[in-house]
Amino acid sequence: MAIAPLPFSIGRRETNQLRLTGGEVSREHAEIVKDGDQFVLRDRESRYGTFVNGQPVTVHALNDGDQIRLGRGGGADLLFVLADDPQSSSVRSSTNAVGDLRQVAALLEGLRSLGSGRVLQDVLALVLDTALEISGAERGFIMLASGLKGDGPLEFRLARGRGRQTLGDVTFETSRKIPEAAFSTGQTQVVADLLDAAMADVHAGTVALGIRHVLCAPLHLVRYVDDANAKSEDRRIGVLYLDSREKGTLLASATRTALETLAAEAAVAIENARLYREAAEKAKLEQEMKIAAEIQAALLPKTSVTKGFVDAAAATIPCRSIGGDFFDYADHASGGFAFTLGDVAGKGPPAALLSALLQGMFSIEAQGADAPALVVSRVNGALFRRGIESRFATLFFGIVSTDGTLRYCNAGHNPPFVISGDTAIRLEEGGPVVGLLPGVPYGEGQVTLSPGDRIVIFSDGVSEAMDAAGDEFGDDRLLAAIHASHAIDEEIDAPRLVEEVIASVRVFTAGAAQSDDITAMVVRYRGAGN
Repeated sequence: MAIAPLPFSIGRRETNQLRLTGGEVSREHAEIVKDGDQFVLRDRESRYGTFVNGQPVTVHALNDGDQIRLGRGGGADLLFVLADDPQSSSVRSSTNAVGDLRQVAALLEGLRSLGSGRVLQDVLALVLDTALEISGAERGFIMLASGLKGDGPLEFRLARGRGRQTLGDVTFETSRKIPEAAFSTGQTQVVADLLDAAMADVHAGTVALGIRHVLCAPLHLVRYVDDANAKSEDRRIGVLYLDSREKGTLLASATRTALETLAAEAAVAIENARLYREAAEKAKLEQEMKIAAEIQAALLPKTSVTKGFVDAAAATIPCRSIGGDFFDYADHASGGFAFTLGDVAGKGPPAALLSALLQGMFSIEAQGADAPALVVSRVNGALFRRGIESRFATLFFGIVSTDGTLRYCNAGHNPPFVISGDTAIRLEEGGPVVGLLPGVPYGEGQVTLSPGDRIVIFSDGVSEAMDAAGDEFGDDRLLAAIHASHAIDEEIDAPRLVEEVIASVRVFTAGAAQSDDITAMVVRYRGAGN
């Protein structure tokens, strides 16, 4: 590439005439100036030094063929060539790669600024096609580290041949030893001749294809941050592999320098493309979760309901955007008021789907004339037959008659309270969780309610809610909150009491992150004459 304008600055900062991204290249590493007819290289107080023909220099008059190294070994190599020297024609062909590199670096920088990284495969294809053109290689491929954090094993991503031909991972056969060595060591692997006796057995599969010459450079991602408080990024994300049957310029030192710098630039573009894709997928998932949360909220009944002889209310706070708790009310065929509250094992979408299934079952079953134990037994059988592995639910189902008779079945759920004045009893009759065991018998309990009595049902997200110190809210605090509300207002209705319970949990947790959904329901018996 032409040395212009002067002074010609070299370094990691984008404002340099030649921007290089090696690990030992300083932001403003060196510059080339003109002193009469002589080109002079000056080190700009770089951290790792500037070397000419292996010797450290501060100021050096350049001669044709001088080899310049920025840094001690992890930086970048350059070759100084006087274009008007007829003796330099033998090396000029190999240094064309450096001029090509400048164009490639500018192109990749443009990709990043324009956000073209959104199409990862296009970025990979561009990198490979350019590398093949620079090196004269016949084939090339890129492997990227797998895993969410890019710390897993190398995975084949794209292979290309001359003429922009895409090669499949089946047709592109080669040994994994060379790319894995480049990735693990962070050093470019150059194999001058695979037919060498020491190499032939190790890479027999590649040799069988006629391949003899290999260059594999690590894709080393380096992001420098000027802010002293911010952490720079320095890690390997994959490898750029090239091979050929003919030696050509693939193994020339200038070609290697060009490809290593291309690999560094490409690593940034590839990582930006991957980050863009992850961000797009995350945004899509968040939108889908938002819609799912809206659907789940729409499936739940109104937060409060009044049926003459009862009033009821419930509230739920998912620990994620969607949860596994559910509740429902229904008019029972006997003329009573049916209600249920359940808690599906697990979190997120799987639990939300199962809770919607159970809610649908109860919306049908609860409207019949069957007793609570029989309804729960049928739901258990239906859920077990679906064979959903490791998915079960606790639930409570009850029916309040107009005369105040409460019949209920508790399937492994936190025993609800029946609050009558200053006394409280627990509702424990029933059986195990639903969906886990077939043919399980379920029992049924019965309680006679007086006007003003309240049934308080809650998920374990209430009793197990934790404060910042890791202490649980517990049943005692819940009961104390209920009695405190009753002491202030003996006629407190179901919606107000639910609000007080949820508020008590919020005050106790004081913003601490919760690991479970929080759901509470209150059913108040108002008396047969209402």
